[in-house]
Amino acid sequence: MAEDSFPATHVDGFHDNEAVKRMIYKPLGETGLKVSVLSFGASSLGSVFHDTDDTESIQVVHHAVKSGINYIDTAPWYGHGKSETVLGKALAGIPRQSYYIATKVCRYKANPEEMFDFSAERTIQSVDESLQRLGLDYVDIIQVHDMEFAPSLDTIVNETLPALQKVKEAGKARFIGITGYPMENFRNVIEKSTVKIDTILTYCHCSMNDSSLMDHLPYFKVGKGHRVVNASPISMGLLTHRGPPSWHPATAEIRTACKEAAEYCQSKDVDISKLAMHFTLNQEGVPTTLVSTARMVNLQTNLDSVNRTLSTVEKDTLSDIMEKFFKPLKNKTWEGIEVADYWKKLKKLESQ
Repeated sequence: MAEDSFPATHVDGFHDNEAVKRMIYKPLGETGLKVSVLSFGASSLGSVFHDTDDTESIQVVHHAVKSGINYIDTAPWYGHGKSETVLGKALAGIPRQSYYIATKVCRYKANPEEMFDFSAERTIQSVDESLQRLGLDYVDIIQVHDMEFAPSLDTIVNETLPALQKVKEAGKARFIGITGYPMENFRNVIEKSTVKIDTILTYCHCSMNDSSLMDHLPYFKVGKGHRVVNASPISMGLLTHRGPPSWHPATAEIRTACKEAAEYCQSKDVDISKLAMHFTLNQEGVPTTLVSTARMVNLQTNLDSVNRTLSTVEKDTLSDIMEKFFKPLKNKTWEGIEVADYWKKLKKLESQ
């Protein structure tokens, strides 16, 4: 990357110029933002996967941005505000020009009765709370968190998104996005909404076990780029040797395929997570992929994956596991499982 072609987020004297030159940047829809192909998911800062050290978390954020990552994603849901709070402490030492940041509304507490609130009033209040925790005057993108849990998508279209439009008009956000797991919801909401939707955040649909996002990409192309923010190349832990957390909603069939693929990789002395990162980052048309960590060693591994090439053994192993384990899955998902469980718990609580 020539020095005169650094991204708009480059700050001379702050960034590691050589690292920025190694990073790849792509346009994000019609936003005008050129985002790093690898972006930082701040959920880990909220200790949602394991206990974290806030001092190291802050160092991780600083190193990520200095190394050319210029897109950060967080939410009130991650650690029930902790992610945004720790991130705010980190951002206090980083030039505002050097990053784009997205947060979310509508998902809040662990208790099913207080987990979701898609109302206009709570949405506007949530943005102010997030800005206070982050120590910012505005975010670049404000997103509806997990639309599928709303009583109806009409609630999103008629109440939540108009509230976010007011947030945008007040100068507290530059762009509006929607997030969720079911792919068809994005199309439904985009086509019904009178509010312009600038970005969509999808997760676990651009990975070795499920690459169905690629079938939807043509629809999401606007202007010079796609409006897609992708997340979780390792499918929330499925594509690791350790395996997924106990709460993972994947079906037994999906879990078994991923477990057998991981064991096959181990027999070849190959890291399945490395293959997963390579697979996702090399999919055409995906502007950026969120990866979350609160550990410096993991961050550096993720950064290295941007330009990493696979060995012959790794390439052969990737080909083998796709043919033996993942293509037979035919992009099977766990769509509907989490939503059904949520409403079941909620109705049980309401009947007590």
